[in-house]
Amino acid sequence: MKQVRITVLRKQLYKDIAREYLTDYPDVECDAFREGDRFLYTGGAEMPEGFCPWAWIDIYHSVSALSAGGSHTPWQKREGVNVVCCTDGVRPVTFLLEAVEG
Repeated sequence: MKQVRITVLRKQLYKDIAREYLTDYPDVECDAFREGDRFLYTGGAEMPEGFCPWAWIDIYHSVSALSAGGSHTPWQKREGVNVVCCTDGVRPVTFLLEAVEG
């Protein structure tokens, strides 16, 4: 099994949607991550320390596939790489997943 490096590429905030639908903090983007944050998945289905549990649920299937040697080509340019995001429709976070030898 390979380890998977998880890098926060981008955080978004859809202010128009937030103002229309959220009751609290409509102008605040996700505070669980900062762009450039890095985490390492080392196996065992264990979420990396400090990772958002909701985002982990969203991206775990892609993390485990890369860890097991799965491929996302031809959709991704490089073997062992995938770009995914959490499913927060107002404050999504985009992650770069990279399989690395452990």
